[in-house]
This record gives sequence, C-alpha cells and structure tokens, in this order.
Amino acid sequence: MTGLPRESVGDSTLSLLREGYEFVSRRCEKHQSDAFRTRLLGRDVICLRGPRAVALLYGTAGLKRCGAMPWTVLNLLQGPGSVGTLEGEAHRHRKSLFVSLMVEGDAADQLACAFEAAWAERLVFEATPNVLTTASDVLARVVTEWAGLGEGLAGDPRFRRDLFLMSDQAGRFGPGVVHALWRRSRAERRIHEVLDAGVDTGTPADFIVRFEEGGRPLPRDVAVREILNILRPVVAVGRHVAFAARILVRDPEWRDWLRTVSENEMTAFAEEVRRTSPFFPATTAITTERVDLDGLTLQPGQWVMADLWGTMQLERCFPAAEVFKPGRNLDWRRADECFVPQGGGDIATSHRCPGDRTSVALITAALRVLCRHVTWRAPEQDLRISMSRMPAKPANGVDLTDVAPER
Repeated sequence: MTGLPRESVGDSTLSLLREGYEFVSRRCEKHQSDAFRTRLLGRDVICLRGPRAVALLYGTAGLKRCGAMPWTVLNLLQGPGSVGTLEGEAHRHRKSLFVSLMVEGDAADQLACAFEAAWAERLVFEATPNVLTTASDVLARVVTEWAGLGEGLAGDPRFRRDLFLMSDQAGRFGPGVVHALWRRSRAERRIHEVLDAGVDTGTPADFIVRFEEGGRPLPRDVAVREILNILRPVVAVGRHVAFAARILVRDPEWRDWLRTVSENEMTAFAEEVRRTSPFFPATTAITTERVDLDGLTLQPGQWVMADLWGTMQLERCFPAAEVFKPGRNLDWRRADECFVPQGGGDIATSHRCPGDRTSVALITAALRVLCRHVTWRAPEQDLRISMSRMPAKPANGVDLTDVAPER
C-alpha cells in the first residue's frame, strides 16, 4: 500500500465537511489516482472512485459494513440488526425480503400510480407549492398507506415529517441530527403501536412481520426497522423529484420535450436525473481479511470509502459527464460499475439498495405530473446546489406558482 498517494494533512474530516460530494474527486484529480489515503475522524481510510471502487464495495468478499459508518448515520438510515448491517448468508436471506417486495412485486407501479394522482391534486390545491416539501410529504403518505400501516399513521403530518428528516439529516452534524434521531425513535414507537394493534394480512407490513429467520419471525424491533427501511427511502425520492423540477425550470425546452415523448424516453430522462443529482454520496466498509483487487492490496481492518457520486461524473465512464443527456442508455436493471446512484452490483446479493426500480418509477410519475397533468410557472428563486450539504438539494426546494390542471 506504500504506492498509494497520501494526503499530507493530519486529518481530512473538516475538508470533507466543507467539500462534501467533491472531496474524493478533487483529491483524486490532484494525485492523478483513483485511490488515495487520508484520515477521517482520526481513522486511516482509503478513498476510491471508479469501477474498481464499486467492484470492491459491492462485489468483493472479505468486507463488512457494520462499524464502517458514523453512529448517527447508522441509526438514522438503518438501525442495529437491520439488513445493511448483515453480511454473508444472513444478509442474502434478509435481502430477499426487500427484493421480493420492491423488485419482483408490483410495488413500484402501485406507488407511482398513487403518487402521481395524489401529487397532481396537492400541487393544484396549494397556492405556491414547494416541490421538495410537497413531493416528500405525499410520498410519505402514499408509502405508509401502501405498507398497510393505516390512515391514522399515514394521515399524521408529524410522522410524515419524521420520515423525511431521517434522510435529510443523515449526513449532517449538530442539533438537527439529535432532533432527527429523537424523531426516528418516535416513528419507531408509532409503528410498534400499529403492529401491536394488528395489520391486515397480505400487506407489506404483515409480510415483514411474518418473515422468518431460523424458523422464527423477525424480532419485533428488527421488523420495525425494516419497515422504516422501506418507508424512509421512498420518501427520500422527493429529493430526486426536486432535482428533476430544477432541470425543467432552468431549461424549459426539456419540459416541452417531455410532453410528447414515449414512456421509454421519459424513463431515460429519469435515469439521467439520478446520474446527475448529488444524492447518495459514498459508501464505506471495513476489510475483515486480506483483499486483493486489480493491483490493490488491503490488509484486515482497513476502512475504505467508495465515491459513488464521483464515479458517475467520470469522463471515461460518461463522456461529457457534465452535460445532462438522457440518451446515455442507463438502466437500473444492469449491474453497472459506473452508473451507481443507489449502489452497484447484483441487487439480490450485494449491499446495493433494492429501491432503484421504485425510484425510477416515482421520478417518471413526477415528470408526467409536471409536464402533462398540470401547468405552472416558476418564480425567481435560488436554485443553487451546495455540494457541501449531504444530502444535497436545490437551495429552496423549487417553488412553483400558478399551478392549474392541464386542459
């Protein structure tokens, strides 16, 4: 490992907080290398980008996720004992729960259909709707109802806000994170109450509660966390909807184009939104044994970070990567080592998020609303994106005005 360039500063944590999504790529460019060493939070870490980074984190044995991410991130995004903390056969078996619900079933179509109708109605109802706020809130209601948790929970604006803040504060530090952790605990208690009262047979919540490991149903605390691991990511797609709306505001010709294109072309647009949006920044792991991959040798106990955002901006992977171009033939179905908006590798066996299909369906539904179901104008507003904020968003979430049904 002596051949890897090393950052000269003692610890790069403050630089990571200042630079956010651009931290790894800037140093890779400086060192003319897709891998370098530094220290973060006092720990030695190897940062990587590109296909080798994705192959390492999503297709190589001898790594574990548990202990690789800050405690606050783990507890906001996963929770102890949840699928993201497992490895090997235990992970593959638990992952089959999510694959069955979110990939093999018709969850994506059901959620997209419900969201499309409800969000179009919500936009018309409000005088000056904010895309990020309204889309996230409607998604929270829709996915809670779909999961079978009842109108009482789906209709509670506090619960819906709790779901939003879990992702919104995951990459942050300070009082907002403490507040979000408290709200997550409250959301878990609310789901416990619903499960104790009983849910309808055949609903996703019922499926999770009855899912067996070792001949026994999941412990109730774990089942609650896995239910949240379906609700929370669906709500987070509201951020992608805001990035899509930002594109339509800044470049109105895309809005005109989307009014008449085929469903496949609209889906291609949604995939390019996912490539260009600073959404999921990176993933981390710790080696449990010696790992050799494409000239890289890692010793046991090595902390590694794969830059997902930076990988999708590489020119060798995506020519003219800075240009928004829907014709790149991107497809969530492929295990691509460059197109990794929600991770890479095989969905069923790797730590890749199983929500790609649902994300694409929901973004496409949002595009239909914005380009075919309603008319609108956009006032002057701040659409800048701070790359130091993780997760990022258009500065004000994208405001609309004069929304009316399409005639």
